[in-house]
Amino acid sequence: MWRRLRSALRSLRGSPAASPLGGGGRPPTAMERAVVRCVPSEPKLSLRFVLPDGSARQMQRDQTEPLGRALARIATNAAKGHGKASKKSKKARAEGGAEGEAAVPAVRLFSRDGSAVAEEVPNAAAWQDGAVLHIGDARYRVERNPPALTELRLPRSLLAGFPVCPKVSAEFAAPQHCLFRWFREQRPAGGGDPAGEAWVETAAAERVFTPSNALVGLRLKLRCTPGDGEQRYGPAREVESSGPVEAGPGACTFDARHLYTKKVCGHGSVRAVSYNILADTYAQTEFSRTVLYPYCAPYALEIDYRQNLLKKELAGYSADLICLQEVDKSVFVDSLAPALDAFGLEGLFRIKEKQHEGLATFYRRDKFSLLSQHDIAFSEALLSEPLHKDLCEQLAKYPQVQEKVLQRSSVLQVSVLQSTTNPSRKLCVANTHLYWHPKGGNIRLIQIAVAMSHIKHVACDLYPNIPVIFCGDFNSTPSSGTYSFISSGGIAEDHEDWVSNGEEERCRMSLSHPFKLLSACGEPAYTNYVGGFHGCLDYIFIDKNALEVEQVIPLPSHEEITTHQALPSVSHPSDHIALICDLKWK
Repeated sequence: MWRRLRSALRSLRGSPAASPLGGGGRPPTAMERAVVRCVPSEPKLSLRFVLPDGSARQMQRDQTEPLGRALARIATNAAKGHGKASKKSKKARAEGGAEGEAAVPAVRLFSRDGSAVAEEVPNAAAWQDGAVLHIGDARYRVERNPPALTELRLPRSLLAGFPVCPKVSAEFAAPQHCLFRWFREQRPAGGGDPAGEAWVETAAAERVFTPSNALVGLRLKLRCTPGDGEQRYGPAREVESSGPVEAGPGACTFDARHLYTKKVCGHGSVRAVSYNILADTYAQTEFSRTVLYPYCAPYALEIDYRQNLLKKELAGYSADLICLQEVDKSVFVDSLAPALDAFGLEGLFRIKEKQHEGLATFYRRDKFSLLSQHDIAFSEALLSEPLHKDLCEQLAKYPQVQEKVLQRSSVLQVSVLQSTTNPSRKLCVANTHLYWHPKGGNIRLIQIAVAMSHIKHVACDLYPNIPVIFCGDFNSTPSSGTYSFISSGGIAEDHEDWVSNGEEERCRMSLSHPFKLLSACGEPAYTNYVGGFHGCLDYIFIDKNALEVEQVIPLPSHEEITTHQALPSVSHPSDHIALICDLKWK
């Protein structure tokens, strides 16, 4: 069979029909598509096309296989398809006794310049974009790795006045090069519920769409055409919202803050945000609903509702750096990363050990590029990295405290960024969320000691003398040992936080670090405001030798925070308040 097929293929040589233009054969029909997916990291390529009889074919071939074998297989498939079609015809059955001997069509591949591709060429090199595949008289334009959507999804909750950011995943394409068309349901002329059949295109043609109050009660539809930035577009896909646009909450706590952050800072400045966004895994417990946040309307604790507020709040800060804590993995992947990507921010995620939430750092793509990441889990680093050997040996003298430290799942996210306009400017951006317990001051001191040693390794040893920006929820007030240690560079062995959980857990350690750090937003009265507690727990620490504060964006007023008693509320998505400041290099 192989010899017969090769003979059929070779018989095309010298034939007028062998030309991509059709030569002296039957005039070619309109060009069909032959879609080739060929990725260097995969051993096989795939080929999809529709035979003249209408049957679809998908083939998997080794990338290193000679083209001749692939063409022979296509000829076999085409002959089988032709044979099946013939069997359905009574006339064909009446005419011949050779039902199984369907004619094998001539199959060749021609490059863009019209020359035949040799059969010895490996598949990976043969199937180039723009080549022409001949199967008998049929002609197929090869599309190699065309843009394609792999996922298109709208948020479950849509609020008027809040940005709708679709999740767009694509292969051989990028969301910023895709085409977007937004539609709304047609509202019946006489009122009543929309039919859901007729759609009206809106004027919006951007990736992010903010529905107006006029669209309350109507569902949305998005049509997305994937593109690769080189004028190649793939097949469009559509997605409809699962529910209608709902009315928004009115004024939010962050609206006034957005007046200060309408524009992105200039290239000599950096706007930084630190924010504990309240993980869904904690907001949705019975304890949270009945004890921690009984004053908050249940629907306002739902993650879909809070995500609407969060995305609008974060997008409106026009930040260059955003450090978030308590980020659910699913929220990062499905909501925040796609939304902030649409606003020019690249996201990095580090999950806590044995948890469903973690840390996220976002940086503005046109201002910074990522040089390296140096994330650690405190407990693991303490045991395994030589950097912390002395601290580990000191801690071993206090087995009760050591056990508690090693049980904690806290992590440190460290990213080294480089300015896109001035490569000599680099930043070490650190992000953390320390142990939460009110009596855990001694544990937090150990954690912050590990953090500062690790940051020193990155910002002094790996990248000598680069400035540090250290954001996070430190669960420490300005009067705490942790805050004192970060700000002053040392902590005495008799500090009261070493006995935060009683004499039986007393540690006697003297700690130090080499940095000169300043709380860029000062010491606000509170950054966390719940029914039973309010205090300052969150900070943006900066290297005061290299950076200075241009402006601090004012926090919401006390009246705004307490409008609905405490946080979170229908107008504020977290129990913490975002810190925002503009920094510049000295």
